[in-house]
Order: sequence, then structure tokens, then C-alpha cells
Amino acid sequence: MPDLPTPQDATEAALFSECWDAVLSYADLCTAGSAAANQLAAEAFSTGIREAREAETGTFRSAGRRPARLPRIPLLLTAVRTTAAAWEESGQGHKLDPDLRLWLNSDKAARYTGPPLQRPIALRGLRDMQEPDAALLWLAEVEALPLHVVARRLGLDPATVSEELTQVRGLFRDRCHRNHLDTPMDAQCRSYARLLDAVTRSTAADTPVDLSRHLATCVQCAEAAACLRLHGGGLPGALAGGVIGWGGLAYLERRRRATEVRGAGRPDPVDADAGPPNPGAHKARVVRNGLLVAAVLVSMLALAVSMMPAGSTGDGGTAGGDPSDRQPVAGPDFSAPVTGATGPASKSPAPSETGTWDDSPAPTDPDPEPQGTQSSTADEDHPNPSASEQATCGVQYDLVNEWPDGFQATVTVTTERALDDWRVAWSFRDSQKVGQMWDASFAQNGSRVTAKAADYNKTVPANGTLSFGFIASWEDENSPAYDFALNGHDCAKTG
Repeated sequence: MPDLPTPQDATEAALFSECWDAVLSYADLCTAGSAAANQLAAEAFSTGIREAREAETGTFRSAGRRPARLPRIPLLLTAVRTTAAAWEESGQGHKLDPDLRLWLNSDKAARYTGPPLQRPIALRGLRDMQEPDAALLWLAEVEALPLHVVARRLGLDPATVSEELTQVRGLFRDRCHRNHLDTPMDAQCRSYARLLDAVTRSTAADTPVDLSRHLATCVQCAEAAACLRLHGGGLPGALAGGVIGWGGLAYLERRRRATEVRGAGRPDPVDADAGPPNPGAHKARVVRNGLLVAAVLVSMLALAVSMMPAGSTGDGGTAGGDPSDRQPVAGPDFSAPVTGATGPASKSPAPSETGTWDDSPAPTDPDPEPQGTQSSTADEDHPNPSASEQATCGVQYDLVNEWPDGFQATVTVTTERALDDWRVAWSFRDSQKVGQMWDASFAQNGSRVTAKAADYNKTVPANGTLSFGFIASWEDENSPAYDFALNGHDCAKTG
């Protein structure tokens, strides 16, 4: 008889469901490809879960360690950063984003592990709050979740959550103000402390010229000003940058995009009451959570990369450039991924209630088909071109991880032609059902699945690659996907 799931397993399953997409999204920013991102996220998630468990039980591995006070998601995101630092120290830095490596070896990174009074104001302020208050602030401001979703996740009254958020913002400001005054500072900074407090409290007060000049040259006071000024829309950036560190603003942009996509085409993934938006989504969610309760989540994640097929790299991103524009493995989302289409309604088809794509052009859309794409509907994703037509794309299907009743896979397509938009379709042999997808939206009609580009990765250069991943359920067998087509044209299998 199998062992019964323990409350600890159930807690870890809930953590996975709520937090994995955020962890993997930031891990992708920190790495040069999806394989490294999965590995970094798995290690960081295991570390974060252990720290959270130690904090809750009061048992610590090292004498004198203080319990973790950050909410779950920022705790796990900082675990990604510290795991990346460990990679750099152990000779695995080649897997990381080059800009992150520079940051890790700078004084900026040292602030996050140095003397407590020298650490960023936002990080100290969030740590000083009660965890439920800090979680409310983070979910609403940084993760950009709708307040009714935040209320359900935290067990709050939806009718009063907005008022509570206002109070929590004030608490955060007070903690930051106190920490700013406690920070060792020179005489000039100290002379501006009271003025800075007064100016940032008022929505109408103008910043004096001398204070403005000081803020332009003093990083410490500028960070404090961003945390103290609750109006003007700068609080999310202050939180993300102060708590996460490198890539904080890029991560924040990804979460904003995730919210926009959810609002355009799909309910929030944690909104269980809204019903499954795609066939199999609810079942996949139940199967995945049931699996994680029955199996030890940390061990499963740690083995994720080692289970990749031989010769598979899984790289789907590129190093350098604007990290917010890279194809995120899970930003918009991973275990709770964003799969709704974005863009103008007349140009971005949405899945119908049956899960098929209504791809007919809107009567008011006068735009011609973009260059480099092929018009296709869900039923026309594979028009069976003649056998003599040479494939202009190659596809690699990687089974990243597999467990009883579920699996994770990535699809990487190389295209000879430049694309302004893309649609990838394939078939399953064994009744597999896709439940979650990231870097694309999807619809499934029987065994045929169609993945459509997100708004941020539609354009692909000639001889370039596109990549996305998904979680699906399976029953008796889990044969690899087959019969791939890109914008209606067959793709040759490359791996």
C-alpha cells in the first residue's frame, strides 16, 4: 500500500501550484536558456521550501540563523538569486546571463548579503512586516494579481481587501521610514531625512531643488524615497528592485504582461472557481497537485533536468539584450501559466468554450496577412502539403520531466523563414491532455493541439528559433508528440 500523503506534502504541493511560475520566470531571466532555467528553478525551489519549513518549525540547519520572514514568493525569488550566486562560485557561471554574472561580482550584489543595516530599504521593510501583510502587498503590487484573486489566495474578504491593501501600504511605508533612519548615513543624508519624509507623504508637495539634486546622486536616499512615496506608481518597482535585486524591474514587467494576458483571454490560473478555460485544464491541475502530494516534490524537481532526453539542450532563450523581452520559460507563467492570447480582439483569436480556436477574421479587420506567416485555422493547421514540398522548419520535442499521470515538455522550432506570427500544431497518440502552457496560448481538439504565439514572442527571424513549454496529463502511455506543423507547413523532427 502506498504511503499516505502527509500535511507537509500537501503544503509543498500548494507551494508548487502558487509559486512555481514566478520562480521559473525569474530563473529564466537569470539564465541563458530553458534547460538551465529549469535546473536553477528546481534547485532554488528546493532550497526555498526547506528554508520556509525551517522557519515554520523553528529548526535551523546553522546555529544562530534567523527565521525567514519574507512571504513565499519573494522568499523563493531570493533563493533563485542566491542559488545563481552559488553557481557562479562553483564554476557553473556559464549557464547564467552575462549581465547577472557581472552584477554578482559587484558591490551591488554584496549589499544583499552584507550587514543588515546596509541592505536595501525595501527588503528590510518587507521583512519587518507580518507575513500575511507582506504577502498581500507583494501579490497585489509585484505579482499584479487582481484583488479578488489575492483575497481568495490569502483567505481575505473580497469586499474589504482594497481597504486592507491601503493600510498595508501605510505599514510598509512606516517600516521603511524607520529603517531609513536606522541606516548609517553621513551628515548630509541625515539632514534631508525629515524633509524626505514630509515631501513623500504629500501628493501635492513639490520636491525642493536641493533635495532633488541630492536624490540624483545618493542611491541610498533615492531608494528610501521610492519606498516612502506611495503615490505615483513607483512602489512596485521599489519592491521588486529592492527585494529581488538584479532583474527586478524585468521580472515586474513580466508579471504585468501576465496579468494583461490573463485579463484578455484566460482567468487567473489560481481561480479554481472560474472553471477550466481549456479542455483538461482542471483535470491536469488536480492530477498535478495529487501527484505532488503523493510524491516528494523537492526530489521530483531536482531530477527534472537529469530526465531530459540525451542530446537535448532545451535552450529557448538568448543571453544579453533586454531580459524582459526574452522568451520566458514561465513569465507569463509556468505551473499557473498565462495562456490567453493578447493584442487587439480583432486580430488575436481566442479559444471557444469547447477549446477550439475561432480564427475567422473579424469583419472590421482590414489588415492583410502579415509577411512571413500563413493563414490557418485549428482545422487547417496541417493541410497535408505534397510529399515533395521540402520542410522549412525543424522541431525538437523534449520530455523534461514525467511522473505518474503527468509530464512536462518543451517544444523548440527552428524556422528558415522570418515570421511575424506563428502557430505550432501537433498530435498526441495516447489521449494526452494539455493543461498548462507558457510562452504560448493553446487549444486542444481531440488529439490535435495548437499553440499560438504570445504577444511578446511573435516575431522570429529567418533561421531563428521559437520555444514554449507545457504540462499535460497522460493515462496508460505517453508517446512523444508527432505530426508537427508551423503555420500549416510540416516540420521535420530534429530530436
